[in-house]
Amino acid sequence: MSIGPLREEDLHAYADCELDSARAAAIEDVLTRDSTAASLVDNLRAQKAMLHAAYDGILNEPVPHRLARRVHAKSGSWQYAAIVASLVIGTGIGWMLRDARDEQQRVVLPRHAAAAHAVFTPEVRHAVEVKAAEEAHLVRWLSKRLGARVRVPQLNALGYELLGGRLVPEAGRPGAQFMYQDSAGRRITLYLSTDVTNRDTAFRYTRENGLHVFYWIDRELGYALSGDIDKAEILRVARAVYEQLNP
Repeated sequence: MSIGPLREEDLHAYADCELDSARAAAIEDVLTRDSTAASLVDNLRAQKAMLHAAYDGILNEPVPHRLARRVHAKSGSWQYAAIVASLVIGTGIGWMLRDARDEQQRVVLPRHAAAAHAVFTPEVRHAVEVKAAEEAHLVRWLSKRLGARVRVPQLNALGYELLGGRLVPEAGRPGAQFMYQDSAGRRITLYLSTDVTNRDTAFRYTRENGLHVFYWIDRELGYALSGDIDKAEILRVARAVYEQLNP
């Protein structure tokens, strides 16, 4: 069954089990090939479970006698139900807006990282602005521009030599990119983002334009490691980067 372009409402309906079996099966097929959409569905289901866990108990509680008497005296007990419902709905919307904002950040981070990787890794003479020989200057400069403590992971033990780094524009904010290269000439990049408000530190994976990208949040910075290499290999490097940043 062809479902055409996948829409956000399709994912919401799928996560809420509101689709017929044929359409649900078609969307499941798409999700096996679209890690970003699959991640969004997982987040929607987790959000729904969280709301139930947080508020089902409140809905089943008896109305406090003092509050019920006061509301009933004014205009009937139905208003209390309306108040409770509005509180639950309002809080739920707040959670959904927050999660939607965080999800947008999680999607944007690897997308920006992959775009920067694709632009700069083909360069021969100008792949980086500041070469590895000036690493101390590079760290001071980028830390000042990003307004955060920037550290450069050393990956020589894994076979990747630091070439250097550069400042990159990121939706009006400064970002940074470090580039590494192995003995075969394969390049990987570590992208640093300052456009971070969520605190989800979970390791996440996606594919962007054929590139493997592992990304996560660490304090005030978001990190994304990108490369056109084996997924298991770039995961190995991503773990090493994370461990160096969090000894």
